[in-house]
Amino acid sequence: MQSNVFEIAITGNHHSLLLPEDIVFPFLEKNLKRVRAKATFNGKELTFHGAIQKRNGRHYMMFGKRYQKELGVFPNDYFQLQFFEDTSKYGVEMPEELEAVLQSDFEAQEIFESFTPGKKRGIIYMILGYKNPQTRIDKSILVCENLKRGIRNNPDLLKSF
Repeated sequence: MQSNVFEIAITGNHHSLLLPEDIVFPFLEKNLKRVRAKATFNGKELTFHGAIQKRNGRHYMMFGKRYQKELGVFPNDYFQLQFFEDTSKYGVEMPEELEAVLQSDFEAQEIFESFTPGKKRGIIYMILGYKNPQTRIDKSILVCENLKRGIRNNPDLLKSF
C-alpha cells in the first residue's frame, strides 16, 4: 500500500507535518498508524519511519530537526512526501549490530521481545544514534547485559554498572 506523492510544509513550533486527510485515511482505515515515508526536496531524498498522530481532530507526523537538516528544508519550505505501508517488524529498521547481539543472547532477546512496541523502538533508536558500527556493537552488548541485570529505564541501559 502506498499514497500518492503530495506537497507538504513543516508547521508550528513542534517540527510537525499537518497531513492531508485524504492521504492518511486509507492507512488509518486499515489500522496502519506507523508508515514508512519518502521525502524529496531539491534532488535530495530521505526515507524514514513515522507515526500518524491525531491532535485536536487533525493528523500530524513529527519531522524533527535531524530530518529537516538532512533534507535541507526549513519551516515553510514545501517538499514532496509519500507514504508506504510499514512492513518492518518493529516500526523502524533494526540495526544489524543489535539484531546480531540479540540473536546470540537468548535471554536478552526474550526480555527485549517482551517489551511494548514503543519500548522496543526506543531501544533501537538509542543504538541507531551511534554512527560507528563498532560503537553500535559495544552499546548493543551493554544494553543486553543491562537487560539481564533487570535494568529497564532506557537511559540506564547505556550505562556501565
